[in-house]
Amino acid sequence: MNDCIFCKILTGEIPSNKVYEDDLVYAFYDINPAAPKHILIIPKEHICCANKLEEKHAALVGHIILTAQKIAKEQGFAEDGYRIVNNCGENAGQTVFHLHFHLLAGGKFDRMV
Repeated sequence: MNDCIFCKILTGEIPSNKVYEDDLVYAFYDINPAAPKHILIIPKEHICCANKLEEKHAALVGHIILTAQKIAKEQGFAEDGYRIVNNCGENAGQTVFHLHFHLLAGGKFDRMV
């Protein structure tokens, strides 16, 4: 997608602070963190949101979750705990319409409603 900021990050058109990359996903620090550790994990395939996922994406979503676990271990916060968040749609807080997961850590989170 020509106007997608995350696609532009993937192509190097927009710089990012990379945390992890493999053939399926790219992870980088959020420029506006909501927690002491705030990493975004995005698929390299442009998928607008969770509503656009299909059965063929099941392995990709599983890979993203396992990647979050791997990053949490590598960054040293797996044992302290972390949160994985996906916002689907504008009313849920999605602001970039490229599927992404927030990996948040570095403190105690209040219970979410």
